[in-house]
Amino acid sequence: MFDRRIFILLLCTLVAASLQILPSHALTGAAQKVKALAPSGLVYVIDADGNELIAQNADKPFVPASVAKVVTAWLAMETLGADYRFKTQFYLDANRVLYVRGGGDPFLVSEELELLAPQLVAAIGKEPITGIVLDSSYYPPGITIPGIEDTNEAYDALNSALAVNFNTINAVRKGSTVYSAEKQTPITPLAVSEFRRRGPQGRSRISLTQEPEVSLKYAGELLAAFIEKAGGKVEGEISVGPVPEGMTPVYVHNQSRSLAAIINQLLIGSNNYIANQIFLEIGGQRYGGPVSLEKSLQVANEMLAAQGLQDAIHMEEGSGISRGNRFTARGLAKVLDLFVPYAELMHGHDGGTNKTGTMSGIRTLAGYADTANHGRVRFVIALKGGTGRLRYQLLRAIESGL
Repeated sequence: MFDRRIFILLLCTLVAASLQILPSHALTGAAQKVKALAPSGLVYVIDADGNELIAQNADKPFVPASVAKVVTAWLAMETLGADYRFKTQFYLDANRVLYVRGGGDPFLVSEELELLAPQLVAAIGKEPITGIVLDSSYYPPGITIPGIEDTNEAYDALNSALAVNFNTINAVRKGSTVYSAEKQTPITPLAVSEFRRRGPQGRSRISLTQEPEVSLKYAGELLAAFIEKAGGKVEGEISVGPVPEGMTPVYVHNQSRSLAAIINQLLIGSNNYIANQIFLEIGGQRYGGPVSLEKSLQVANEMLAAQGLQDAIHMEEGSGISRGNRFTARGLAKVLDLFVPYAELMHGHDGGTNKTGTMSGIRTLAGYADTANHGRVRFVIALKGGTGRLRYQLLRAIESGL
């Protein structure tokens, strides 16, 4: 006799079994496709519960390049907070000498100076300033970032307590004539002389790496230009020195961008200068100024150790420019899991939620990918060689195969 109940029970059992088998087949297919595309590449994928979905060469340490900025972003958001604001302090003595104490603001750009200058002029009045003294003591002399070289390249810009426009000059040179390449940035005498001395013909951006005092004086010149634009007047020299003891600020400028907004720009633009300014601030805030790379590495190592990542994430600096940085895929995937509350700060070149890293012979990609069967996964891809396109082919294989 046909037992309908037994038939339904068997049918349900078969359906349940097939549902269990399908993801397994999907996993196998995705892993096979990844292996076919990049047999020697490192590819690691986990789901939101930490289950490994693909683990190809996952235990080999790799040079992360700019995906190291994801770790810096996580450290900063946890240490400083999403609404943290970098500060620049201004003092005025009885002789109307203006003292400026830098606080390591990584986004003290021309647009920020335009916001700052009217508020500063309102605080000090429009009578002539008899000089500007720039205090960069929050960053002591001799700070060196592994991987930063003494070049004109913008990505090698010197980190500083007080620098403008990412410690670079963006200009156009035609013969001996130099003019600003940005409508928002006035050209200054020092910018002209530096570009004549070191800038190539045409439009380019040079870093101010060779002489820290030159970098500071350029910041002073640009500040003076914006003060005058706001109705103030600057007379006398621009010099470098400390704020005298006992002085009280007449104006403290809080960066208009929150830390979250700065990190969003960092993860989009991958600016090494911004990354290490943020990284240095982590140590400065935790252990007090002046900043040092050692203080920031101590904070980083303490926080990583608290997550069991002391052997998985080795950092020498915060931008990824050093080849001495070494990560494991499992370690970086764990950081990606910790970074989930801030994941939307990421905007990859392909429109996804990811971050690339590119150095000579190194191509990396890490972030989050949405899949049909496993939801939003965390992935790490690291390749050797010169092709960046393969990273995205592997990502598409992960998205479509899981």
